[in-house]
Amino acid sequence: MAKKVSYSFEFFPPNTSEGVKNLADTRQQLSVFKPEFYSVTFGAGGSTRDRTLETVLEIKKEGFNAVPHISGISSTKAEIKTLLDQYQQHGIKHLVALRGDVPQGQLPSGEFKHANELVSFIRQETNDYFHIEVAAYPEYHPEAASAQIDIQNFKNKIDAGANSAITQFFFNSDAYFRFMDECLIADIEVPVIPGVMPIYNIKQLARFASNCGAEIPRWLRIKLESFGDDLPSLRSYGVDVISELCETLIGWDVPSLHFYTLNQAGIITRIIQNIEGN
Repeated sequence: MAKKVSYSFEFFPPNTSEGVKNLADTRQQLSVFKPEFYSVTFGAGGSTRDRTLETVLEIKKEGFNAVPHISGISSTKAEIKTLLDQYQQHGIKHLVALRGDVPQGQLPSGEFKHANELVSFIRQETNDYFHIEVAAYPEYHPEAASAQIDIQNFKNKIDAGANSAITQFFFNSDAYFRFMDECLIADIEVPVIPGVMPIYNIKQLARFASNCGAEIPRWLRIKLESFGDDLPSLRSYGVDVISELCETLIGWDVPSLHFYTLNQAGIITRIIQNIEGN
């Protein structure tokens, strides 16, 4: 493929020594693609707050651009201010600011009900120190009352001071293109980076899709189910599907691609090799 595109990769903080080693290996394998950044998730209700910080600092120490997720759910302003101070002290200048997931079995709590409130607070406390990414939903947020309200909610985050956005994963490129058309109509002009989910197994994928409101097209779901327990064949087919999706997006000059890695490098390496023609 003639066109070049940049990449970024999302990790979750490991909770075992084996997981820490595995993630370090994954980072090194993906480093050959010269990523713009490695982001690190925050966990439902901030449940991995300390491990997120530890993982971010490990990544930064290795010389990579480390980008922590920070979420408002279950957090007080004082707790978020402490986190912002810590990141500033360590020279972290890039954040992914999210409302965050409500921990299972709990009611929403904390001083931030919506992501735009968190973005406003970060700007209030730190001015323009941080580059702030927010989430975008090409197939609409699962809690959105309507398409119009969902776009307005996205605009609220940008107007609050967000610099760019990363989308939830999707398998239908038209969803992304139509979302970008809606952004244009709403005078939203920030870069919106497509989030890409590799296919590891159908049960896991279906669970992720259900939680975030992403659609698995019927043709794709039935094909994946047809592989049964043959994971190597399912993953090989998934590599082809995601490679084609990425090639379509790159053909429309997306700013970059953001991969949800699940702390694994192998399948993503094959996808990037495909789209780069290696």
